[in-house]
Amino acid sequence: MHEREFRAFVLIAETGRMDVAARKLGYSQPAITYQVKRLEESLGFKLFSRHPTGARLTGDGRMILPSVRAVLLLIDSMRDAHGARSGAVQDQECSA
Repeated sequence: MHEREFRAFVLIAETGRMDVAARKLGYSQPAITYQVKRLEESLGFKLFSRHPTGARLTGDGRMILPSVRAVLLLIDSMRDAHGARSGAVQDQECSA
């Protein structure tokens, strides 16, 4: 499981459309479809039911959505903390 797969999953869940998620993330639609397929294979269950009008979360997809959002929030907060720490180290090096 990869961060990009989680981000694709959340954005599709929020928009209900793989094409919109692909555009917002800067990927092609086949790339987004592939990411979701990989995530579904890793988890062992389907996350979306596909329809001509878009994609809808399955019961399993709805169940894991809060956890995936929490994982992404944690990843983002680790990056923010590292960025803040790196900035402080660079400031100290410049003043030395």
